[in-house]
Amino acid sequence: MASPPTRTEVSATLKVLCDPTRLAILDLLMQGVQCNCEIGEQLHVPMNLISHHIRVLREAGLVTSRRDPYDARWIYYSIDKAALARVREQLAAFLDPQRIQPRLPTCGPRLAWQPLTHEAQQ
Repeated sequence: MASPPTRTEVSATLKVLCDPTRLAILDLLMQGVQCNCEIGEQLHVPMNLISHHIRVLREAGLVTSRRDPYDARWIYYSIDKAALARVREQLAAFLDPQRIQPRLPTCGPRLAWQPLTHEAQQ
């Protein structure tokens, strides 16, 4: 099994994904290519904020853009499938339950200490 991503890598990814507007934009882009006006109309968000969030998603590599070949004022956005797959793998590797190791604490009273089971935590 490959080593899990670093906490810094996971943190950077989660910072991009933690914003509800960016998640909404990604959700719309999962439906296919969109332009600014379509995204703004569906999310009821001003164009300047759409542009800001799109920029963050593009800088993270999750979203790509393409100008209209006939009228360059129009820009169309889509999800980079390879980048999305990498993010999915990164989060899956970091959150893999197989990474949880049995361990006893090195401090505190240890007499008759037993690791908590799921049932004992409730």
